Amino acid sequence: MLRDQLRAGVAHVGLALREPEHFAAAWNEGAARYSLAVWAALAATAILGTTTYGMVMGMLGGPGDVLAKALSCTLAAGLAWGIPLPALYILNSMAGSRLPASSTLLAALVTTSWGGLAMIASVPIGWFFTVAIPHPGFALLVHLVVFTGVGVAMIDVFGRVLRRLEPERGTAPLWWLGLVGVIGAELFYFLGLFDFGFVGS
Repeated sequence: MLRDQLRAGVAHVGLALREPEHFAAAWNEGAARYSLAVWAALAATAILGTTTYGMVMGMLGGPGDVLAKALSCTLAAGLAWGIPLPALYILNSMAGSRLPASSTLLAALVTTSWGGLAMIASVPIGWFFTVAIPHPGFALLVHLVVFTGVGVAMIDVFGRVLRRLEPERGTAPLWWLGLVGVIGAELFYFLGLFDFGFVGS
């Protein structure tokens, strides 16, 4: 029983990452009812992505920094994605959206899960350049490029999902991901993930 649930959960997450629009539309239209395990697996994908990339961000500082930045990256990303979520639903509804809260949450969760997968795919890039040129300034530049690329990909996924859910509205509220980016940048700086201390030294 548990094995079947696990297998079904993995299959659903695979569909969410391959075809996020279809996955979210199936829920919104009532064609599929995803179990709590599927929602948890989507969140776990995002957590795994931020944790593994955070480990890469701490490579120049030794084992302690690897662990600290893995946890800090996950915390900062989780807060950045979670804090604006109520505003997404409230302001989207005020602008005429008829999406239920569960569909709005699923669209956001699929997007963050996709972003987590993109972070995992970016680990070899961050690792290679950090090892090849172990300078804090260059490593920061590489990380900023990676986060920018992941952010652009997430904007695309989120926009496609919401346009599929509400095609009559045309444009998706991409301001939410802009807000996520601003809050995330502040948290990453506050938690020491973006370290500009080398400047002027």
